[in-house]
Amino acid sequence: MAQPPADVSEDDCLPEYHHLFCPDLLQDKVAFITGGGSGIGFRIAEIFMRHGCHTVIASRSLPRVSMAARKLATATGRRCLPLSLDVRAPLAVAAAVEQALQEFGKIDILINCAAGNFLCPASSLSSNAFKTVMDIDTLGTFNVSRVLYEKFFRDHGGVIVNITATLGARGQVLQVHAGSAKAAVDAMTRHLAVEWGPQNIRVNSLAPGPISGTEGLRRLGSGQRAARLVHSPLSDPRPATRPPAQPECQTQQSQPSI
Repeated sequence: MAQPPADVSEDDCLPEYHHLFCPDLLQDKVAFITGGGSGIGFRIAEIFMRHGCHTVIASRSLPRVSMAARKLATATGRRCLPLSLDVRAPLAVAAAVEQALQEFGKIDILINCAAGNFLCPASSLSSNAFKTVMDIDTLGTFNVSRVLYEKFFRDHGGVIVNITATLGARGQVLQVHAGSAKAAVDAMTRHLAVEWGPQNIRVNSLAPGPISGTEGLRRLGSGQRAARLVHSPLSDPRPATRPPAQPECQTQQSQPSI
C-alpha cells in the first residue's frame, strides 16, 4: 500500500510522490481552484496535477499565484494557469472563468478554497471584521459556484468541492466569524447538492482540519494559543474556571489567506 508523502513545511512541491491513486485518475481534466496559491489549495493543485489534471489557480495576489504556477508546472509537467481575482466580486470571477475557458475549453472541477481568518474574541470583533470573513468564505463560495454553473456546469455537469472546517460543530474560542462562515458554507453545500444534483453537478464539502506548513496554521499560531483554540468548555467535564486573558484582535490578518 502506498504511503502518504513526506510533509513539507512551506508552499513548495513535494520532493517525491508515490501515487495513492491511479496515476491517470484525472487525466486531462481541468480544475479551477480558488486560494490555489498557497496552503491547502496549493497542495490540492499539486496532487491533482500529479494525477494528470490541468489547473487554474486563482488568488487576489497575481505574483503569488504566478510563482505557485511555475512551481507546480515544473514539478508535475502539467499546465497551470495563474489568475488574479477577488471572490467577493462577481464580475472579476466571471472574467477569470471566461479566461480559463478560453485557455482550456472546459472546467471539470471547482475547488472553493479561498478563505480569510484571524484570531479575535467575539467581544472585540467588529461588524466589519465579521462581514469580511463572511464575504470571503461564504459569499465568495457562492459567487464562484454560481458563475461556473452559469458559464459551464449547467450544460456540461461538473464537480464542486467546498473546503470548510469543523469550527461550527461545537464552537471554539476566538473563531465565531470563521465558524459561522464555514457553517454557512456547509449549509450551502447541502442546498446546492439537492438543487444541482439532477443536472449532473456533484457538490460536496471537505473539512481537512489543521494542516501543518500552511499559512492558515501559521496565522492561528501554535503551542498554548493552539491549545486554547481547540478547547471547548461544552465538552470539558471539569468545573469551569476563570478563562485566561484574551489576545487583542488581529485585524491585520483579516485578508483572505490565499
